Amino acid sequence: MSAAPATAQLDPPERTKRILPWIVATALFMENLDATILNTAVPTMAASLQVDPLSLKAVLTSYTLCLAVFIPISGWMADRFGTRRVFTWAVACFTLGSLLCGLAVNIPMLVAARVLQGIGGSMMTPVGRLSIVRTFPKSEMLTAMNFVVIPALIGPLLGPVTGGLIVNWLPWRAIFFLNLPFGLLGLRLVRRHMPDYRDPGVPPLDRLGFLLFGGGIALLSYALEVFGEHSLPAGPLTLLFAAAAGLLLLYAWHEHRTAQPVIELALFRIRTFNVAVLGGIVTRLGVGGMPFLLPLLYQIGLGFPAWQAGLLTMPQALAAITMKVWSTRLLARFGHRQILIVNTVCFGLTLATFSLVGPGTPLWCILPLSFVQGLFSALQFTSMNTLVYADTTDRDASMANSIALTAQMMSWSFGVALASLLAAAYLQGAPQSDPVAFLSALHKAVLTLGTLTIISSFSFWRLRANDGNTVSGRAPTDEGESAAV
Repeated sequence: MSAAPATAQLDPPERTKRILPWIVATALFMENLDATILNTAVPTMAASLQVDPLSLKAVLTSYTLCLAVFIPISGWMADRFGTRRVFTWAVACFTLGSLLCGLAVNIPMLVAARVLQGIGGSMMTPVGRLSIVRTFPKSEMLTAMNFVVIPALIGPLLGPVTGGLIVNWLPWRAIFFLNLPFGLLGLRLVRRHMPDYRDPGVPPLDRLGFLLFGGGIALLSYALEVFGEHSLPAGPLTLLFAAAAGLLLLYAWHEHRTAQPVIELALFRIRTFNVAVLGGIVTRLGVGGMPFLLPLLYQIGLGFPAWQAGLLTMPQALAAITMKVWSTRLLARFGHRQILIVNTVCFGLTLATFSLVGPGTPLWCILPLSFVQGLFSALQFTSMNTLVYADTTDRDASMANSIALTAQMMSWSFGVALASLLAAAYLQGAPQSDPVAFLSALHKAVLTLGTLTIISSFSFWRLRANDGNTVSGRAPTDEGESAAV
């Protein structure tokens, strides 16, 4: 791998450094809100379009599949065409897709518009993060990345509440039209303040690698969707997983024989990158299912309607904002290794505590628990996301970005599928209409996910004391070792 940096707009003006995090945060908030706001509106949309609610599954999965396919080439696109142009395309695609979703009169139109949204979304997150990485020196990256982490946390928290309120008071189409002012504002700010980083020496796109890797990831993503919903028999589902594994294995064979592969697996030889991505996958398996289980717990266990249950997650958003200030100081004081080991255990214990929430649990116990969960969640993802770039070169930043985001998306998807599978297994055939049995199954599933999160802390023991100091600004200790595996 070459260590030569990609060409860039050298020394961006201070105004750009101030505004860029807000541009990226606004785009990511719009994307993450849209990804979750739709779930609450599915019954209303189905009634309006005069279709069965289950037929809207394609509307939800088409977006996820586009992310799976196109995120791996986002880094190449940014290097080839420039971050400003690609980010502009991404925001424009997402905004246009939102408009067409709101105007759709049938399912095929809605799916096609969601595909356009997915193509835009697959570029917004990676290219936005890549611009942050290349604009700020590693010593300032942690502070800048906080603005990227917060919308990723707040969007899914506000989505169910916002969706419930909109369909209660307004036509469901307003869900998509909500993106339009954010998109138009984003386009204006991008043109004026987005730095333009590109690499004139970027090699041609590895088309065969893209087809193998993108096809494998798309199949795996779809298999995880139907796995979590139990909508396919074991035989066809096994074939889907086998086909996905086969394509990914073919890509690994192809990657070793290609000078410039679409995904550079050699990056995993960097210890900090390896731990951040692979350790992050294990952690997100436990954490990823909680947004699926908690609304059910609140509605089944406490009897709240959907929009009120969504309000119980609001303290997490407030905690995420609070941790924005604390995370920089904590990582600078204790370092990534100590923070990730201790925080992962605390995070898992907090998640497991939700297994004690039931009909008699007062709100004054639930709200602080939700706030604490938000604190640990924000610190966890800030630590893991910044560690990805601790020891990668500027030239490898786009590749590292694409790999990390693809891994995050897949681990979140599998986390939801795992949560659904656990809840069904613990039901032991009892009907979901039985509130006592269903609540017991949810408690056991939450406890299992919390335990899995605690166990995932062992993956961070591979880090060394000085790992991550380049992004946290922490003074090095006496231990000075290479970050190579």
